[in-house]
Amino acid sequence: MSFGICSLSIVPCRKEPSGTSEMVTQLLFGETYTIIEDGEDWLKIATNYDNYPCWLNAKQHTRISDAEYKSLQSSILSSELVQVISGSDRNSVFPITVGATLPNFSNGKLNCGDSEFLFEGQSCDSTIKKSVKELKETAYLFLNAPYLWGGRSPFGIDCSGFMQVIYKLNGYQLPRDASQQVELGTALSFVEEAEAGDLAFFDNEDGNIVHVGMVLENQQIIHASGCVRIDKFDHYGIFHSDNKKYSHMLRVIKKVI
Repeated sequence: MSFGICSLSIVPCRKEPSGTSEMVTQLLFGETYTIIEDGEDWLKIATNYDNYPCWLNAKQHTRISDAEYKSLQSSILSSELVQVISGSDRNSVFPITVGATLPNFSNGKLNCGDSEFLFEGQSCDSTIKKSVKELKETAYLFLNAPYLWGGRSPFGIDCSGFMQVIYKLNGYQLPRDASQQVELGTALSFVEEAEAGDLAFFDNEDGNIVHVGMVLENQQIIHASGCVRIDKFDHYGIFHSDNKKYSHMLRVIKKVI
């Protein structure tokens, strides 16, 4: 079995082995993956965090050994919206985004493959479960981030990627897609029972879960639709404050923490 690590800021992962195929998710710096199919131009991988199958361009792949794979697993994440890391020789500098993993982070240094980097920003431990207040503060960091199908960063993010990243930063693991996330937690009977930190799921005309957002106080919801935004919602769904109409129809609210 072969492994890899994301050594770039953000790497797109595709549904099929083609640069024109839809992006279904992204790897953030420091995240690891298992190689399912090893090809010359494309590799089929499963992401380590959520076991998500996708295709990675071989030019953006950094191979690591089994021993390195085990040693580079880390729960320490960058908690700043964007921060710059630099090679220990100061010859390479590039940005990483909130949620990036910091392997073997200690005394301002981290390792990614064969490279050592310096990181002077704020970090958090994703194994420590934090309060709903801190979860909301993390979500607010992403306000106005543009919507991007398959995105997981403040430069472009989709609804389920948004939920996955903000919960990860606060010690809670969610799968990648809304259709998987809805399987977690306990369903609430009424909207009035919902509390901040609960997840609200929305379906289409075929009954498929197509959208997710996090409940806030006063019947508000923060979600990624066009951009990360806050709207009102009720037992019908999300009421878009700009368009003055319902944009998503409510299916269920789940208590997951």
